[in-house]
Amino acid sequence: MAGDEGRTAAHAMFDADVASKGLGIELVSAGDGAAVARMRVTPAMLNGHAIGHGGFVFLLADTAFALACNSHGPATVAAGGEISFLRPVRAGDVLEAYATERVRQGRSGIYDVTVRRGDEVVAEFRGRSRTVQGGGPS
Repeated sequence: MAGDEGRTAAHAMFDADVASKGLGIELVSAGDGAAVARMRVTPAMLNGHAIGHGGFVFLLADTAFALACNSHGPATVAAGGEISFLRPVRAGDVLEAYATERVRQGRSGIYDVTVRRGDEVVAEFRGRSRTVQGGGPS
């Protein structure tokens, strides 16, 4: 199909991702176990300390993780994830999450995601994936 070059199962998944799109997350790239997602921090994402709420940073990292582990097909979901917040983010910051596959064996995988503001690392995330039995939702 014309115009579909470079599209992966992750692109199809992201097309249906209402949560990520609702927060303004953009799919920059996805393929071969890697992905990049971008988000601008809005005033609505700030906590009581006037810095970005960690949940939004986690969500951006989790979205990049989902894109990377679904870039192969079949459908893959998170089995777990953890994040380390290294620097605060503020309204107006543009964050990019770079996800990389570390290992994929059988139905399980491990992915690392670095969240950056320009050249500055603001968070590190590690996600564990699980391919869904039969390749579809369960």
